[in-house]
Amino acid sequence: MDQIKNVKFWIFDLDNTLYPPNTNLFSNIEKLMISFIENKLKVDSTEALKIKNNYFYQHGTTLNGLIKHHKIDPHEFLEFVHEIDYSLLKKNDLLDKEIKKLPGKKFIFTNGSKKHAKNVIKNLCLDENIFSIFDIIDSDFRPKPEKQPYEKFIQKFGIIPQQSIFIDDIAKNLMPAHELGIQTAWIINDDNWAKEGHEGDHVHHKIKKLDDFLVQCNLLIN
Repeated sequence: MDQIKNVKFWIFDLDNTLYPPNTNLFSNIEKLMISFIENKLKVDSTEALKIKNNYFYQHGTTLNGLIKHHKIDPHEFLEFVHEIDYSLLKKNDLLDKEIKKLPGKKFIFTNGSKKHAKNVIKNLCLDENIFSIFDIIDSDFRPKPEKQPYEKFIQKFGIIPQQSIFIDDIAKNLMPAHELGIQTAWIINDDNWAKEGHEGDHVHHKIKKLDDFLVQCNLLIN
């Protein structure tokens, strides 16, 4: 944990990271993805589910696959799939307090949209003003774990990799960050896709709960 003392750039994934997976928020987004695919590609729900999963595994996001194979309007897709009930998210005062105490700058780096990120922040009762958001539109719809979005993110915000940490629930998303010299932390979970490769050297910290991890970071730093 000693290297945490040097961190001045705190980079957070959004979904299943700033909030726990058991809220089922993202599963509601996935249901809308299936509905979108059914309507646009004129397939039944079974085929739509297969397409959603195949594109996610092959292209990093379902949206990326839909753009490449079907020229889907990404803005229409993002608007549709994020029409969800954000009240599932619960206020997290401890997380807000600990993020505010962290020295330096805080960022959200997400494969979702800024609108979605802001809705998540609002419903968690986090202070929106402490975050800069880099979304899938900023990355020209190229998702993590492709390396280009990380490079673009670093350039846009003047990130110093050696003074940064990136926290994500998907282990393979940490690989490009590690290759660029950024510390990494993986949110431990049982999803087979999310934990694939979690034993690799690119995962520097394994954490059960984000707020507890940030408490430890602040105790170490302050």
